[in-house]
Amino acid sequence: MISNSNENAMMDDANSPEINRQIMGLISEDFVKISDQLKEASYQIRKRGFSDYPIFVLAYTEVELGLLLIGAEELSNRYSYKASYMQEFVDRKLIGEESIEAFKENYKNADEYCCLFALLGDFSGFVYVPYPED
Repeated sequence: MISNSNENAMMDDANSPEINRQIMGLISEDFVKISDQLKEASYQIRKRGFSDYPIFVLAYTEVELGLLLIGAEELSNRYSYKASYMQEFVDRKLIGEESIEAFKENYKNADEYCCLFALLGDFSGFVYVPYPED
């Protein structure tokens, strides 16, 4: 389901206009329900030194990537969210060694944006969603 061949395209196109508006709508609708928990988890991952590049895996079906943070329908959300980070993606060869620098360059400020790896139907890729302002 995850293709390594287009990893650079996924990173370079994160949140590009080509991302299906319906998919972004579904992600955003769900995200507002759990954004506070993801923001806190991102902070804790960075504060405790696990990674400077937290990634949250968003999926409707079970995937073996990351650790479950919020189950589907736990907080009236549609999708499950798993906590992960860049190194796990590198270890699993979802981000190639040659693409680490490109990933870091494209990674947005983790205090302002949530890095999601969305697995929704035929779509799989990195999406950055801004945290709502308090």
